[in-house]
Amino acid sequence: MIVGLILFSFLVLVDSGETQCTSPIPGLPGIPGTPGRDGRDGLKGTKGEKGLPAKLNVGGLKGEKGIKGPQGPVGKNGPKGPPGLPGEKGEMGPKGDNGIPGNHKRQYQSAFTVKRSTGEHPERNAPIKFNDIVTNDHNDYNRETGKFMCRIAGLYYFVYHASQSHNLCVTLRVDDEVKASFCDHMSNSQQVTSGGVLVQLKKGQKVWLVANDYNGMIGIENNDSVFTGFLVFPD
Repeated sequence: MIVGLILFSFLVLVDSGETQCTSPIPGLPGIPGTPGRDGRDGLKGTKGEKGLPAKLNVGGLKGEKGIKGPQGPVGKNGPKGPPGLPGEKGEMGPKGDNGIPGNHKRQYQSAFTVKRSTGEHPERNAPIKFNDIVTNDHNDYNRETGKFMCRIAGLYYFVYHASQSHNLCVTLRVDDEVKASFCDHMSNSQQVTSGGVLVQLKKGQKVWLVANDYNGMIGIENNDSVFTGFLVFPD
């Protein structure tokens, strides 16, 4: 089609050379040429004016609240804090039920009976040890030491009954103080002697029996030697 247009234009030009026309006929538009090459770079422009200072620390618009995430694991216990201030005194509670009746008499009991089960004579000028317990309320008598210790202050009665194979002299002492002495000299092959005394004691005082050089006390079958003490009246 383009070739046809070129031939047509050429014929028209030939005809216009041979024949004069009173009114020229305009020709058809030419074909657009190919684009030209890029021009050279322009000169460097002048430096622009200084711009406005930037605004620092200016936050943007607040976004929408996000969706709540899943609950995390439980953390470790923190250190114990200081104790708080004491609270106000509460109201008095209701009266409680009556308790089980107590045995007040038991609080003021002290009694013992011990016996000496040996054929050997006791050591001279030392506490006579009775090694068998018959009664020992609250363990006030110590058979290791041979001494009774007062737990309740008051009036006490002490008594001994002794079987003897030789002369016997017995002293009852309270903290090394002699309270009573008893002597019995042999008139038979075997015999029994006894003695008792009331003593006022304070809490913590100790009581025991002592034999001197006449220490013929024995404790054999059918010939017991016993030592007894008990509280008569508490202070």
